[in-house]
Parts: sequence; structure tokens; C-alpha cells
Amino acid sequence: MPTSTVENYLKQIYLEQQKVSGRLVAMGHLALAMNVTPGTATSMVKTLSDSGLVDYSPRVGAQLTDAGEQLALRVLRRHRILELFLVEVLGLDWSEVHEDAENLEHAVSDQVLERMDALLDYPVTDPHGDPIPTTEGRIEPRQLARLTNCTTGDAVRIARVIDQDAQFLQFADKHSLRPGMEVTVESLDPVADSITLRSKDSTLTLGTKAAAKILVEPSVDG
Repeated sequence: MPTSTVENYLKQIYLEQQKVSGRLVAMGHLALAMNVTPGTATSMVKTLSDSGLVDYSPRVGAQLTDAGEQLALRVLRRHRILELFLVEVLGLDWSEVHEDAENLEHAVSDQVLERMDALLDYPVTDPHGDPIPTTEGRIEPRQLARLTNCTTGDAVRIARVIDQDAQFLQFADKHSLRPGMEVTVESLDPVADSITLRSKDSTLTLGTKAAAKILVEPSVDG
């Protein structure tokens, strides 16, 4: 059974791969994400490479093998189901559950996890809209766009919040910018670098830096 350290590295490499669109993950980026020195990250990646979980190219970067990706997706599945359970069943705030899920993901048994999954009615996303891998290690594709790529008059549904810093999540929650919220893009102001959204109950103006952290899909009402 992989150690928690191995699982954490595999999960983080997978997440970093999603950001670099097929390119190798640089050791400097991985070290920053793991809060370790580049030398420590490189040493661990070499160990993972020897185990057949990572393909490593010195001075270039690393990517997961098929075996490494399947393990990473299993960890992600545990993490995201746990986050949803902590929010939906235990009533914790969505800005507070990441650290608890990080600890629990290495301890929860498959039997307990599947009971949680069933209790939650087999969800496909976690509280932040992140996709939950299936038991077979698949993620259903979704066509999402950044809020900043919308145009005036677009009616959209918030689908995912990609910045999970606690302060940003608290800000998003305060303004009801959670997955499932329907909004219309009322205006875009390139001079002020802002976007104004209208919902059923209110109007909100966001800076484009914050808006870029929110992914949307077409509104179910069209």
C-alpha cells in the first residue's frame, strides 16, 4: 500500500499536469506546490520513477505513468468524497474542509468510502465543483469556460471554483458564487478590469482576477 507521502506526490503531480496541458511538470513547480525544496521533490520523483509510477526526465520534468495516474485518481476520489461528506453531512464550511480531507484521505477504508458515496447519492462533483473520479478512475468530461471569457448577456451557471484558498471561498460564499448559482453577465468593463453579474436577487461587480477563478457552463434555462 502506498505511503501517504507517495499518495500526496502522485495527487499533486496529477493536479499540476492539468495546469500545463500535456507538458512535463517542472520540479520547481512541484516543489512549490508541495512546500518542499526542489532537491527534495526531485529525490521523491526519482523514487516514484524507480517504482514505475512516474516518467522523469532530468532538468525537464515529470509526468505520471498509467499506473501512477490510476493511483492519483483513487486519492482524488477519496479526497473529494470526503470534502462533500464533511460539508453535506457534517455541516462544515466549504472553506474549512480541505485540511481535514487531506488527513482523512489516507485513512478511510474503501468500504467506508463507498458507504459515504452511496449516502451522498453517488455525486459527480465535490462542494467546489471539482469532478469526482469514478471507482474505475474515470472523470466525466465537462465543457466549462472561465467567467472572464463570457460576453455581455450570457446566461450561465457557476460550475466550479478553482481557487480553494479559504479566504477566496469565504468571499465566494458571501456573494453566493457557488456551483449551481445561475447568473447573467450584465456588463464587462475593460477599463475598470471588471465584470458585473446579475442574479435573481442581486447584482455584483467582480474584478477579472477573481472572476477568472470561476468556471461556468450555459444556464439550464438557456
